[in-house]
Amino acid sequence: MAGVLPGRATAAGTRRFHDRLAGSVVADHARALGELAASSVGVGTYLGPITDAADHSYEAAIARALELGVNVVDAAISYRHQRSERAIGRALAAAVDRGFSRDEVIVATKGGFIPHGLTPPADVDVVAGIHSIAPAWLDDQIARSRANLGVATIDVYYLHNPETQLEEVAPAVFMARMRDAFATLEQACDDGRIARYGTATWNGYRTSPGTEGHLDLFALESLAREVGGSSHRFRVIQLPLNRRMSEAAEVATQERSGRRYSLLEAASELGIYVMSSASILQGKLAPDASAARDAIDWVRTRPGLGTALVGMGRPAHVDIDCSAFRRS
Repeated sequence: MAGVLPGRATAAGTRRFHDRLAGSVVADHARALGELAASSVGVGTYLGPITDAADHSYEAAIARALELGVNVVDAAISYRHQRSERAIGRALAAAVDRGFSRDEVIVATKGGFIPHGLTPPADVDVVAGIHSIAPAWLDDQIARSRANLGVATIDVYYLHNPETQLEEVAPAVFMARMRDAFATLEQACDDGRIARYGTATWNGYRTSPGTEGHLDLFALESLAREVGGSSHRFRVIQLPLNRRMSEAAEVATQERSGRRYSLLEAASELGIYVMSSASILQGKLAPDASAARDAIDWVRTRPGLGTALVGMGRPAHVDIDCSAFRRS
């Protein structure tokens, strides 16, 4: 691929990033995402108008976040009609020009929802006219995301809201499709197109067993083992967590061998890293700077939570949000 940053996030690079922060951040800011050192707060890029001005603002926000100690940046190919990924790509290239290294930054994105303006081939299984996890579609979306982001390797690739499939197909069909998707993503890891994968969900992990759309993390991890063996790359999940949507931390939605677990407990049991979305509920929990800082710190300090993702579309927001982990 021409015009892309080679490499990926590495143990040495992400540790180097955090070593530069010594003394300026709280002690628990760096979190172990496998061998990587991930920041306890990450940049989300979901919201914002489809405009050049919003793109430029995101680029400036990401630059500021890197300076203050954030090395996790999250997107989806469907966010803002692919423009969030492209803004991240430009921000990363500019950061490298300023002296940051590609191996210091963890880049995450998602595929599944059909982005505006794209039409899957006729032979690709699509549910509700909006969603597909078919192997050919995932391969296409990974290629587009790599180009948009300007990276040779995507550090974390999520299946985006796979529970969408459960609204249209039987559970057995869903698990068969997930098996095929996991096999496709394991191959993408082998090829170096992605480094690890997971599921980014909205309701799936927050609902109780037996309810419509429920996702069983233990069953999905077992499926990954069947597909990829004990060294499978299903290593990260994402779901909402905030003071109003606290199920991941406080409700036992997962079950194995007769024992019930919260999602965070189950993920910890399986060695799966958790990133939160909606950490300030799209601004609803942040009426002012103090409330924003407190809301973010509540999420990032939940036992078992790795990175709290926060929408940061403006540099001014970054300064407020990063105060949750920076020393005064």
